[in-house]
Amino acid sequence: MNASVPARSKQSAELRRGRAFPRGARLLRHSDFEHVYKQGRRHFSGNLTVFYLARALGASGRDRTGSGFRLGFTVGRALGGAVERNRMKRRLREAVRMSWPTQAPDADVVINPKKTVLKVEFEILLNEVRRAFVVIEQKLRNASDIGGQARKSTPEERE
Repeated sequence: MNASVPARSKQSAELRRGRAFPRGARLLRHSDFEHVYKQGRRHFSGNLTVFYLARALGASGRDRTGSGFRLGFTVGRALGGAVERNRMKRRLREAVRMSWPTQAPDADVVINPKKTVLKVEFEILLNEVRRAFVVIEQKLRNASDIGGQARKSTPEERE
């Protein structure tokens, strides 16, 4: 099997320690996924598309769903059989664990892989996930600095 998961090392074991996805850090309901798809923005890369949406505050002014990113994966049947889809999700989960931001803004994120996720080198996938998190953080911080108003992005910002 070529490059489906990173080599087990002391460093990767340390990176994974404490990085499991607790229930509060996952998107679980269909309505949450739909909300991100319909209301959110997109970031495209070579092997995946990332949808993201800043979470709104509750009536009390506090976010009831926790802080930081809540993450979900969608891998459609068109991408292959169950074994291939599960392998894609495992690779993505590991890449996310290794690049999870420590000070992430409150946002819901959905990652849609492309079929190439199965064959691409893990380092490339890891770099794409890291880059996506950086872009999402920048764009959400910029939106909050502007006062939460929606603004048109320039073609350079849409990378």
